[in-house]
Amino acid sequence: MIRLALLAALALLAAPVSAAPRCPADSRVMTYNIRLDTPADGPNRWELRRDLLTAQLHLLRPDILGLQEVVPGQLADLEAALPGHVRIGRGRDADGTAGEASPLFIARAGFAVRSSGQFWLSPTPDKTSRGWDAAFARIVTFAHLRRRSDGAQVLALNTHWDHVGIQARLESAGQIARWIAANRQRGEALVVLGDFNAQLAEPSLQALLADGVLADARTAAGRRAHGTTITFNAFQAVPVTGGIIDHVLVGPGVTVRRYHALAEHFDGRVASDHFPVIADVAFARGGNASNRVLAACQGGE
Repeated sequence: MIRLALLAALALLAAPVSAAPRCPADSRVMTYNIRLDTPADGPNRWELRRDLLTAQLHLLRPDILGLQEVVPGQLADLEAALPGHVRIGRGRDADGTAGEASPLFIARAGFAVRSSGQFWLSPTPDKTSRGWDAAFARIVTFAHLRRRSDGAQVLALNTHWDHVGIQARLESAGQIARWIAANRQRGEALVVLGDFNAQLAEPSLQALLADGVLADARTAAGRRAHGTTITFNAFQAVPVTGGIIDHVLVGPGVTVRRYHALAEHFDGRVASDHFPVIADVAFARGGNASNRVLAACQGGE
């Protein structure tokens, strides 16, 4: 009798478990405008807050990190502080050799970079250029990635839209949507990170979301969304006015498991004039075809 029970138990252990979905592991994506290095910031200049910011990155451990306003000296500091990440992206001026960058930092242990590049938000995207009514040249950095653990394919974009040009932001939305339609490969999950200098209701962001390919991660997270509703803090630890202008957008093949806009200060000091925005996401293998599995996994915390 005991032998029969043991055989039955072994049979159950060996039986296929196809009825239960195999939930993909979470990856952490993050966008952060770190504020450029300028002496004009006085007590908030980079050299006095660099360690605060890199400490945040070491604690939060993003797998895909999109930064904005990063000038060459800061790029060198960040590469030294993040040896486990590969940096993608160059400056926006002088054909990429100078000026602010919007780089991606990709965790080496988590992802392999299949290909990458950047383009300018303008009618001439292949060269240094300022588009429409923008005050500055603006860029998009992109990377086609493969997750090492399971082979999931991911397309990640990072951008910083103009803070002045209303037309430029609207045109940038259309340009990015067209670029994604032309360059997203079959089966790729999609993430777009950035400081958009626009709240979600602005026509520019609504235009980017209009075709239903992209969605706001905070909205998608539902009850799992937490954190501040003001992401530009102007170096105030507790800002009282503003809104969310730094966004994580997700596309097909992505389920948002958690979202947090992190309003952290260090005894009244902040690491940047923006707060970072973080999303823990599940990437499906095969994009749309695996969304049923992601939906089944959504119930867990």
